Amino acid sequence: MELETKVLSRELQQHLYDNGKSIATAESCTGGRIAEAIIATPGASKYFKGGVISYTNEIKEKLLNVDPEVLEENSAVCEAVAIQMVQGACETLNTDYAISATGYAGPVAGDFDGIPVGTIWLACGSKDKTMTLKLEEDFGRDINLAIATNRALRLFLNFLKEEEIKEK
Repeated sequence: MELETKVLSRELQQHLYDNGKSIATAESCTGGRIAEAIIATPGASKYFKGGVISYTNEIKEKLLNVDPEVLEENSAVCEAVAIQMVQGACETLNTDYAISATGYAGPVAGDFDGIPVGTIWLACGSKDKTMTLKLEEDFGRDINLAIATNRALRLFLNFLKEEEIKEK
């Protein structure tokens, strides 16, 4: 695991460990890499409850309650699905927060639905509020996944910082 990922994991721990908040992941294209990054820091079991790797639409629907109509109309690679994955993970795993990723890491797009390789939607937040980010560049599968993992952690840290500012 690269140094940047470990640093982000440690920073995430500093926000969650003492606050008694919990997090889960809902991952498609990243296949568990975000969860792996979260648990890279000792003590993660205090705040990380688990994750759902939802590589297929069937799992997105059944375990994360993603609306089948949204999948049908937009494909799995869209902002709405990323948001619903966060909400579903919070509900299914009974957590305060979740991080999700859905996209095409490469080398080819899965559904050939006109969405280019390198398109990855990230989302994070709670059942009631989410923040999203769209990645659109293709650097090859391994790099796409590494970038998505780190950007997902950064996105969540930004979400937490915004929430902390509002509470003050």
